[in-house]
Amino acid sequence: MTARTAIHNLQVAQPLLNFINDQMLPATGVDPVVFWQGFSDIVTDLAPKNSALLAERDRIQTAMDAWHTANPGPVAQGKAMKAYRKFLGQIGYLVPEPRNAQATTAHVDAELAKLAGPQLVVPILNARYALNAANARWGSLYDALYGTDAISEADGCGKSPAGGTGYNPLRGAKVIDYCRHVLDRCAPLKTGSHVGSKGYAVKDGQLVVTLANGKNTGLADAKQWLGYTGDAKAPASVLLVHNGIHLDLQINPSTAIGKTDAAGVSDLMVESALSTILDLEDSVAAVDADDKVLAYANWLGILQGSLSEQVQKGGSSFTRTMNPDRIYTRANGKGTLSLPGRSLMFVRNVGHLMTNPAILYKDADGKMKEIPEGIMDAMLTVTCALVDLQKKKTNPLRNSRTGSVYIVKPKMHGPAEVAFADELFGRVEKVIGMPPSTVKLGIMDEERRTSVNLKACIAAAKSRVAFINTGFLDRTGDEMHTCMLAGPVMRKGDIKNSTWLAAYEKNNVTVGLQCGLRGRAQIGKGMWAMPDLMADMLKAKIGHPLAGANTAWVPSPTAATLHALHYHQVNVPALQKQMEKAVHKQDAKALRDDTLNNLLQFPVVAKEDATWSEADKQKELDNNAQGILGYVVRWIDQGVGCSKVPDINGVGLMEDRATLRISSQHMANWMQHGVVTEKQVKQTMERMAAVVDAQNAGDAAYQPMAGNFANSAAYKAACDLVFQGKAQPSGYTEPLLHAWRLKVKAA
Repeated sequence: MTARTAIHNLQVAQPLLNFINDQMLPATGVDPVVFWQGFSDIVTDLAPKNSALLAERDRIQTAMDAWHTANPGPVAQGKAMKAYRKFLGQIGYLVPEPRNAQATTAHVDAELAKLAGPQLVVPILNARYALNAANARWGSLYDALYGTDAISEADGCGKSPAGGTGYNPLRGAKVIDYCRHVLDRCAPLKTGSHVGSKGYAVKDGQLVVTLANGKNTGLADAKQWLGYTGDAKAPASVLLVHNGIHLDLQINPSTAIGKTDAAGVSDLMVESALSTILDLEDSVAAVDADDKVLAYANWLGILQGSLSEQVQKGGSSFTRTMNPDRIYTRANGKGTLSLPGRSLMFVRNVGHLMTNPAILYKDADGKMKEIPEGIMDAMLTVTCALVDLQKKKTNPLRNSRTGSVYIVKPKMHGPAEVAFADELFGRVEKVIGMPPSTVKLGIMDEERRTSVNLKACIAAAKSRVAFINTGFLDRTGDEMHTCMLAGPVMRKGDIKNSTWLAAYEKNNVTVGLQCGLRGRAQIGKGMWAMPDLMADMLKAKIGHPLAGANTAWVPSPTAATLHALHYHQVNVPALQKQMEKAVHKQDAKALRDDTLNNLLQFPVVAKEDATWSEADKQKELDNNAQGILGYVVRWIDQGVGCSKVPDINGVGLMEDRATLRISSQHMANWMQHGVVTEKQVKQTMERMAAVVDAQNAGDAAYQPMAGNFANSAAYKAACDLVFQGKAQPSGYTEPLLHAWRLKVKAA
């Protein structure tokens, strides 16, 4: 039985109470009396509103189910689409587009408002991941290329020399050549090439490069050189800028790499993850007070600059802490230049759906209920952020240099829910004495009702919006659940080519530019989920900046360093400016009509067209079941909310609850429409459990599922996600996962 303490209208679990009273409030200077009274009042006033919004989701889904039962199959363009849109307006799914939806967000850091670059997303429960992400602002391009498949291992260029171990100079030479060509593209010389260069020095306030032929030259654009470290005659590093982001050429002839280089160059450091989301949501398994305390303490430690972690690597142990800022001598030799050494940090709160037993509150009928977890997250993560706002401007470990707090709010359905988030953060600001609109909001455009009303969503929090981001995975899961009764959904691979998806990705950028987010906020794109396939990422992910997005998600610091190269290839701020002009020239009503007609196309086929072969259907079932089991077994048994999970072909995928939502909804839909039978699904789940067991054979903490179906909580949880999938609110997986994880922890 969890020990609790009653405070006003709340009953707080002891571990959380201790953290708040003993760590958070002393660190922030907030009066405990003011905090607890204000917190209790917020919960009392806003918990019923939270519940009403969830009831509205249920009402709308019931109406959608009835419509689809009466009108099965895809919605054809023309009269059918017109009637469908009229219906959506009548039930409150579609709202009138506001006339004034211009964002007014102020005091947004340059990383979000002015610059373009990669964004990391990491689980906040893991201190090591959090620190790695914070420090991923700068990454070694040499290491990123050498250690991944971005450089081919053909022709003797393996990561170790043929028949040996350690460093392979053939591979190293390819890495060095690649990086010199990066310099040629990003900071070209007046004459000649960086390839084979023999020296870099500062003479009379100018950067002088000695070419392979022994002649000296300078940069084609001298303004690209910003500064250096070390001695001017023999600098230790040279700082360059291109498209607003930085490259730091490291020169150290005493290192193993530098001594083999004609110019003594030992590395090329690339400004990489400009921003990072520390996640309390899809990538964590945080189900009770103990879990939430760990999350909040890590967030507080990041903002204090005190978080550290003991790391074992290469047979040695060291303490990982947060990197300081980087200091350079200015190009003219007068004074210093300081650049951030760390990513700008967001924290992602949970959405409006979940509750948490860490705090109970008394409702209007006198019953004790679990607190809406989003309200708890808002109160605690924003209060923690006071420690950053209170730092002096000279503090080398500041997060926001403009005095803002950055919160990503996921899984909001439409503008009323965004308005509720705006109200919630406003109430928290008032209690803790924070100026209005200090909290900046990241809106995840990952639910269908948000996509079709995106402009109204931005208008609902126009003084806070600092980020909109597409979430293809959750968006697909919501699409499937919304149209559950419309008919069989397409195979997952075919959905990627469906009409609604292309319209969705384009609409997010278009609406962001229409609402004035250029120069005020990030317009982002989703995750590259295969951290081992960096060569493929380098080919594919340039599509995100080319679409006008000034950030896109990556799964690791290494991926951030490689993806950063795309923002040197595409000048996103300039591209956004061009796109904005084009958008404003278009007829707004015609553009919205065309977009809505495409956005509202369901990824379903008519029943008579669900003619997949038995082999194809089984392949789809196998893929779904293996993915569900591989993720759920770690979530339930080990409390791991995000990890690299092998897919059915053994390819490691970064999995979180969003992928789980798709797979479970897909299987539930196919059972609903008789594409597959319940018996088929059960047999597939049992067979794939054995596959997942084999994939995890090397994990000493792993508990096998096969042969233990009656007792394996993880297996039963995975089955519940599928067989109860149709009944789950919006198809979300959290309620079942949390319930099963709590049972395992209690046992």
